[in-house]
Amino acid sequence: MTESILTSVKKNLGLPEDYTVYDADVMMHINSVLNVLHQLGVGPAEGFQVNGKNETWTAFTQDNILLNSVKTYIFLRVRLLFDPPTTSFHLEALKEQIKEFEWRINVYREGQEWVSPFAT
Repeated sequence: MTESILTSVKKNLGLPEDYTVYDADVMMHINSVLNVLHQLGVGPAEGFQVNGKNETWTAFTQDNILLNSVKTYIFLRVRLLFDPPTTSFHLEALKEQIKEFEWRINVYREGQEWVSPFAT
């Protein structure tokens, strides 16, 4: 799969691909979440950044099992940052989903070979 990270996140936010007004904001939030994933030891050792629609999910990781959770995690976190829910119960539900995906990604990654992102 060579789907663009930016394009797919925008789609999940309800933004058309050709509507670029919020691209800088969405990329800023995606990159913040990618940094969190890097700190968890997920993704390329040197880190990963989205600068436009050319960066793809498979460039971030080739691990399809991990990628399924990473996609949802990024969508949820970006949604919370970019367009937070207006009701408290929806907000709490979103936060709980984020926590669970973060925990599951961490457990999956530690089940593989753990490599500290801070190792030199």
